[in-house]
Amino acid sequence: MILPIYAYGQPVLKKIAKDITPDYEGLEQLIADMWETVENANGVGLAAPQIGRDIRLFLIDSGPMFDEGEEDKGLKMVFINAEIVEESGKDVSYSEGCLSIPDITGDVERPETIVMTWMDENFEPHEATFTDMNARVIQHEYDHIEGILFTEHLKPLKKRLVKRRLDKIRKGEVDSDYRMKFIK
Repeated sequence: MILPIYAYGQPVLKKIAKDITPDYEGLEQLIADMWETVENANGVGLAAPQIGRDIRLFLIDSGPMFDEGEEDKGLKMVFINAEIVEESGKDVSYSEGCLSIPDITGDVERPETIVMTWMDENFEPHEATFTDMNARVIQHEYDHIEGILFTEHLKPLKKRLVKRRLDKIRKGEVDSDYRMKFIK
């Protein structure tokens, strides 16, 4: 089932999400619904807070972020109770956007390499190093479970330039090609 994506301004997007256990009710269906939702919105990642759940769950499909013929460098993964344990390398700037903040993009600097621990959808534990575009997509979604939006990483001038557009999104004055949920 395609779920509505919570728009900028929804309080759940600013909460630090909680860990979950294998007995989290409806988890398998939730993950399936999240995959359907992100594919419908042509996104490359989706975090549970973006669908109104304050839990430490996100998924990514970073293949579309790679050049044609290199999509296989991307990852399609589910992350549960993820924690970044190390960041390294130089900070790299790249223009990011977000399904919860349609029609706004901006340059965000992020470390080029991260080490992360997480559990997959079967609650098997993992630790791995991610680099470049995969690291960026993961960090963007990870920020969501930490209550951080990409707009908070923008330089001060860009923040001022997008403020009016963010206020319009908060009020529901935005068009998107996918279902959204706004503050009432």
